[in-house]
Order: sequence, then structure tokens, then C-alpha cells
Amino acid sequence: MLSHKGVPLHPAVWRLLPAHIEFLLLGWILQLAMGVAFWILPRWGTMRGNEALAWLAYGLLNLGVWMAGIGPFIGASVMLAGRIAEVASAIAFVAHAWPRVKPLGV
Repeated sequence: MLSHKGVPLHPAVWRLLPAHIEFLLLGWILQLAMGVAFWILPRWGTMRGNEALAWLAYGLLNLGVWMAGIGPFIGASVMLAGRIAEVASAIAFVAHAWPRVKPLGV
């Protein structure tokens, strides 16, 4: 996308902008934030909590990003299903991380 600004390839390349934004913002940056949260949140003993929920969250996020990214080219129902998978991913990650958050001094 950035190289297209300097050397125009084809005007239709700009139709990929929503997918490009989806893949970068949710597909890369959100996964980076989730990975850091998974690593940095406190561990009680040697456990990181229910890791299956974290892996479910990563899988649902990847599925949702791909579906929402290609949704404008396929149909609104695919995009909606992708957004639902992304919300389910957030719920699964919160369910994983919430028990690891403990009030200070408790």
C-alpha cells in the first residue's frame, strides 16, 4: 500500500485498504498486545491460568481477522461472522486473563 503511493500500480489497489487496516490493527497489533498481556500478567506459582482459553482467543482472533478482511469482497455475512469471532476472542481472552489480575495488597 505504501509503495503504491510512490509508484502507482493500479487504482483498484485502494480497494485493499480496509483489509490492510484489518490485518495490521487487529491481526498484528492486537495479537502483540495479547501476547504481551499473556506473558506479563502475574503468574501464581508456575501457572498462567487456563491456557486453552488464551489459545482459543488467538485462534478466534485469526479467524475473525481473515473473515472480516475478506468480507467486503465476499459478502456482509462473512464480515459479520468475522466480527462475531473477534468479539468471542476478546471474551475468551478476558476469561483467561481475569483470574490473573489481583488487587494490590491482597
